[in-house]
Amino acid sequence: MPTTISKLKQKLDVLFSQYIRRRNADHLGRVKCFTCGVEKHWKEQQAGHFQSRSHHSTRWDEVNVQVQCVKCNMYRQGEQFKFGLYLNQRFGYGTAEELEHRAKTIVKLNRVDYEEAIERYKQKIKEL
Repeated sequence: MPTTISKLKQKLDVLFSQYIRRRNADHLGRVKCFTCGVEKHWKEQQAGHFQSRSHHSTRWDEVNVQVQCVKCNMYRQGEQFKFGLYLNQRFGYGTAEELEHRAKTIVKLNRVDYEEAIERYKQKIKEL
């Protein structure tokens, strides 16, 4: 029986989160929170979304998702205002607004889309 779309989505979420948390980590595995700067091991940090992960059009977007500590991501609701300011500083003015508009786009992924994305993030993690 083939893997369900739901399971593929979960697998992609795990790999994507791992990639986001590891991509800027130092040789000891430490990485800074995008919104407050607290530095911890990547396994103790989270993949925080500027635009909610409920929007498939930006859920796996490497700009929309940055490393966040549990405090910022969970207890401070993602620090969305700061997150947007820092996105504009790092990636150029208008980045946050563009992500906000793109989040409203309806995207429907199929099995092949998920399978290809899973393989892409497996490879990206390998290359880190």
